Amino acid sequence: MRRTFEILYTTLKLALQELGKNKLRTFLSLFGVTIGIFCIIGVLSTVSSLERNIQDGVKSLGTNTIYIDKWDYQGGAEYPWWKYVNRPSPKLIETKLIKEKIGGNINIVFNFTAQSFIEHENNRLDGINYHGITEEFDKIQPIEIQYGRYLNQLEFDYGTPSVVIGYENAEKLFGNPERAVGKEVDLRNKKAIIVGVMKKQGKSFIEGWQFDQSIILSYKFMKQMLFNERFNNPKIIVKGPEYMSTDALKDELKGAMRSIHRLGPTQEDDFALNAISDFSKTVSSLFASVNLGGWMIGILSLIVGAFGIANIMFVTVRERTPIIGLKKAIGAKKRTILMEFLLESALICIIGGIIGIVLVVIMAQVLTSVFDFNIYVSFNILTLAIGICVSIGVLAGIIPAMIAAKMDPVVAIRSK
Repeated sequence: MRRTFEILYTTLKLALQELGKNKLRTFLSLFGVTIGIFCIIGVLSTVSSLERNIQDGVKSLGTNTIYIDKWDYQGGAEYPWWKYVNRPSPKLIETKLIKEKIGGNINIVFNFTAQSFIEHENNRLDGINYHGITEEFDKIQPIEIQYGRYLNQLEFDYGTPSVVIGYENAEKLFGNPERAVGKEVDLRNKKAIIVGVMKKQGKSFIEGWQFDQSIILSYKFMKQMLFNERFNNPKIIVKGPEYMSTDALKDELKGAMRSIHRLGPTQEDDFALNAISDFSKTVSSLFASVNLGGWMIGILSLIVGAFGIANIMFVTVRERTPIIGLKKAIGAKKRTILMEFLLESALICIIGGIIGIVLVVIMAQVLTSVFDFNIYVSFNILTLAIGICVSIGVLAGIIPAMIAAKMDPVVAIRSK
């Protein structure tokens, strides 16, 4: 074992010396691999980060959660909106009926959303999302409170004019969000007291709840503002217990809704069950195709780089033919010669790969700061990059190394 390490160390030292002697040739060899690794790791990191941000946005809508709506959220190029527009909108009473029919430990919320203004003294913000909710909302969609508190049961029961405000709204209205708690604000046609400020959510690729630009209030209080509920996206949100799969929950809800709407066996559903897990699967399948495209681009670059390294290794073998003959004449074995050239080839690829990784990390930092979009270069991707470099180095150097290992020492020494 010790002998093997000594051979590896000596071979590595000689490889570094040879690379240092031919700086231009080494640079050209490195360049192809650097570009290939930069393409693969850059694309994989960007796509992976984009998917991660989108998946985080999807997960923020709830896990094991189904949105009951008249609209199907799948969308598509040929979305049959005319089929859904005349469907009945979900109603508050249906939440009670669903719970009676399904039972179990489900959480269920009725919600409708509208846009209006919020005003405090001379400061006014328009286009604010009003989320009117029932009491189990925080069990389905956890709300982190930065200052103050969340709505209590009495406020849900009596429609008390209390609201929880988004962080950015509080910041714009009061400067310091902490000062918002206890302040009176003017809403659409009501006054309300701010009882809490939500923790800042940050930007997301999924529109979602947009809590930073929203206020949360009880359903009963929002109804007092005379919004036309039918035209303000009413929906029922159901979260099943951990032991119940999304498909099982869907089946239960489908049976319950068909019964509530009194649909016959031959009648189509007049409601849509939109599972968050379906969106997550769609995103994953979409990014699988994008990743494949990134791999194809990177592989083409690496093939060019590999041919460049193979060419350099052939030249190197030709230049060192007398030295190879001398080494074999004094007892160097075939595997030692083979290892020397394979290690040198792999070393070129690894150095090129490291340069490519460094460039990707720099690019990630720049893009993260400029576009406010987090790009993650994961450990798995870095490990993959090194593995690719070693593989390309071995494949590119195997034929030249075998030629060197099989040389006749007498013929090699006499060659010029």
